[in-house]
Amino acid sequence: MSVLFSVAADSYEWAVREIRSEFGRGLRIERVSGDLGRIVDGPAVGELAAACDAGRIVFVRHLTTEIASFDELPPDYELAELVLSALPDYPKALAVQAWTDGAGTGGSYYRRLEGALTERGVSVTRSGQEVVVSCFVGRRAVLLGLNRRSDSLSDWPGGRMRLARGEERVSRSEFKLEEAIATFGLELAPGGKAVDLGASPGGWTRILRQHGQEVWSVDPGSLDQRLKRDRGIHHAATTAGRFFAENRVRFDVVVNDMRMDQVMSARMMVDAAAHVRRGGLAIVTLKGGGKNPLDGARRGIDVLRRQYDVLHARQLHHNRNEITVVAHKV
Repeated sequence: MSVLFSVAADSYEWAVREIRSEFGRGLRIERVSGDLGRIVDGPAVGELAAACDAGRIVFVRHLTTEIASFDELPPDYELAELVLSALPDYPKALAVQAWTDGAGTGGSYYRRLEGALTERGVSVTRSGQEVVVSCFVGRRAVLLGLNRRSDSLSDWPGGRMRLARGEERVSRSEFKLEEAIATFGLELAPGGKAVDLGASPGGWTRILRQHGQEVWSVDPGSLDQRLKRDRGIHHAATTAGRFFAENRVRFDVVVNDMRMDQVMSARMMVDAAAHVRRGGLAIVTLKGGGKNPLDGARRGIDVLRRQYDVLHARQLHHNRNEITVVAHKV
C-alpha cells in the first residue's frame, strides 16, 4: 500500500533524501506533483509518522495512506462505498480534507465527498475527527487517502494550515508560532514567564501573551505601538547577550525567530538555557537556505541537544526556508 507525503515544493528532494536515509536507499518514491510524493511498497504510515514526530524526518508536513486514484471522482455512491469499505468499522463521523496542486482549496471535491458520506449516515467535518479522508486534486489524477489523524502530522489538508489575517496581527511571523503550538499540541501554562529573542515588532510576543505568558521581549528594535500599553510585556531594547548578562528572571518558555545562521541561532538558545527552568519549553526557527539546508538544520539541532531534549523538528506550512524546532530544557 502506498503512502502519500506532502512537502514544500522546494524541499521535495530533501524530504526524499531524509526518507531514504531512514528507511533505505532503494525505497521507491515517485513525485506526484510539486508538493506531493508517493512511497510505494515502503514503510507503514505509522512508522513514517513516528520518524517525523521524532524529528528524524523534518521536511514532510502531512501523510496519508493512498486507497485509490482516478482520472476524475466516480459517482457518489461508489465514492462512499470505496471509503467505507476501507475502514474496519462503520464510522459515525469522518473528517474530509481536500486540496489541489497549487494553492486551491479543493472545495468542490470536499462537497462531493461530504454529500456522498452524509447520505450514508456519516457525519462529516473538516477536522477534529479520529479518521481523515484526504482528497488531492492534481493535473493528471485525483488521489484519495485514508488515515488516522494521529498519523497525519497535521489536521489540515496536505498540512496547509489556514489562519485568519486579522487587523490585530502585528506580523506574518505570528502564523509560525500559532501553527507550531497547534500542530504539536503545546501547552503553555497560564502565568508563566517567557522570553522572546529578536522580538521586534512583537508578533511572537503577542501570541505568547494570548497564551497567558508574561513576556520579556528582547530586541534593540521597537515593538508595535499596540503592545507598549500591555503591562505584561517588558521590552528590553538590547541584544540577547547583554540582556542575559544582567537578567535574574527564571523563564518557563524561550522562543527565537531571529534571522541568523542555524548554528548561531542554536548557540543563542544554548546560552539562554541557563535562564530557563528545567523542563521549560523552547521554540526556535532554524533558518535554511544555502546548498544544503538539511545538513545545516541538522547541525543546528545537534547544537541544541547540548542543553535541550529535542521533541519535534519540522518545516511547517508557514515556514519558508526554515525548520521549527520544539524542545525541553534538560
